[in-house]
Amino acid sequence: MHDLLDREPMLTILRDHWGDEMVNDGIADRNAIGARVFNNPDELSWLERQLHPIVQTEIATWFGSVPADTGFAVVEVPLLFEGEMADRFDVTVAIVAEEATRSERARSRGHEGVEGREGRQLSQDEKAARADHVVSNDGTPAELESRLADLLRDLTP
Repeated sequence: MHDLLDREPMLTILRDHWGDEMVNDGIADRNAIGARVFNNPDELSWLERQLHPIVQTEIATWFGSVPADTGFAVVEVPLLFEGEMADRFDVTVAIVAEEATRSERARSRGHEGVEGREGRQLSQDEKAARADHVVSNDGTPAELESRLADLLRDLTP
């Protein structure tokens, strides 16, 4: 779903609303968009109103294309509980990390507006309380992959 910003109709929607500077060489400028929306609730709400219907259509289309004998189909939804989409899934998993770890990772990727993003999200504790399963992501990518593989084995009938 991350690529939705880089496809039509979103490229045109972004240009029409904020101007050509939000798109560079056919790719949405995520840093510029983040700086614009994550400390401005009205702009963030506008962006979410544009994206959410497209995301829901993409998810439904993708689920429809998954072969019937597929054991697991996974969708990453960053604001799963905030967007009230959790009831659309059979199982939910919260991947959590300590706040300091999350902030450092976001900053190391050059994300702007980290504080504004965090203000829009439920706490890690709240996400963990709402999820069916919780997986810690305070370690390496390999450790996370191992934990997720363990969870899939546990979920396999």
